[in-house]
Amino acid sequence: MDNIRQITTIQSAAIQVSTIIGVGVLALPLIAVRAADSGAPLVTLLGVMVGYIGLILITALGMRFPDQSIIQYSETIIGKWLAWIGSMSAIVFFAILTSLAAREFGEVVVTSVLKSTPVEVTVIVMLLLAAISCRNNIITFAYFHHFYFPLILFPGLGIVVLSMKNADLINLQPIIGNDPSNMLTGVLTVGALFQGSFIMTLVIPAMRKPKKAMLAGFVGLLIVGGLYVAIVVAAVGVFGSEEIKNLLWPTLELAKATTLPANVLERLDAAFLAVWVTAVFTTLLSSYFLTIRMTSELFRLNDHKAISTFILPIVFILAMIPQNIIQLYAVIEDVGRIGLYITVGYPGLLLIVSLVRKKRGNQPSDNVMEPVH
Repeated sequence: MDNIRQITTIQSAAIQVSTIIGVGVLALPLIAVRAADSGAPLVTLLGVMVGYIGLILITALGMRFPDQSIIQYSETIIGKWLAWIGSMSAIVFFAILTSLAAREFGEVVVTSVLKSTPVEVTVIVMLLLAAISCRNNIITFAYFHHFYFPLILFPGLGIVVLSMKNADLINLQPIIGNDPSNMLTGVLTVGALFQGSFIMTLVIPAMRKPKKAMLAGFVGLLIVGGLYVAIVVAAVGVFGSEEIKNLLWPTLELAKATTLPANVLERLDAAFLAVWVTAVFTTLLSSYFLTIRMTSELFRLNDHKAISTFILPIVFILAMIPQNIIQLYAVIEDVGRIGLYITVGYPGLLLIVSLVRKKRGNQPSDNVMEPVH
């Protein structure tokens, strides 16, 4: 059995970046502006800090148990039955998260590009793509993310930089916003966009050097956090907070308002949507992969490929439950904030108990997780 650790530190950081940057980037400035008007960049920055808290807890746990995933070491820490409840909650949460991301993708596509196409078609196509791609092992999964990483990051940064020439700094004042009373809710909602860092629970056991997991996570989240703050700064600077409240997807409008030097392209929204579709795919890939891998480990299955097909119709039905896009975004915000109990609270509880009970896994060995086919 050829079970060699193959995922590098750079690949781990790339997985973080391409997992977190996804469908939520379109509505990010609107979420932040609703919380604190011109204080939106501050809300985003504080949301990044919430994401870092979750990442630190997850990574610290993974480094204590470098040969196991969260499904396995949670049983060692708190016992089989309590761990079963926690693991099942995580599985259900990421299944719902996958369905909501797929539905949001479908709504954007049928509204902006394929206006005559039923939303069900776009949703099922993206879910099928994710389900088929998830039938591979963790090493191939890492290659997917490593390949798409530059295709997602650099065009996004380019659009932000180009849009800054239209920004007016007066739109970013006052820094804390006019009414910071809703700031906490906004911070938690933005922090929920970083829950993709939970993928590290599966990545760490396959890393060549698990001791560098914290470095990989820190760099990955630094890149995403910097990009998200820059997007919000650019959007608020260009449109102003009051105008953003009237836009459903401010980031897409930002791309429309941005031009290349010498007017080579007068609008970048088509190019941006192409990049965004790639980002949505990698996000769905990770959340779906988390769902099926955790399910197969929880029920002690030898292979996760069959689970990939079995869960697909369930996720599709969940995606179609919201009646319209307004209800969809209300559900997304509620689910995201509730999910913090699972992606931040649960790892925090496990870490505290493992420290109190002095539980620790074996040191890294050459053999890990699954055969590489």
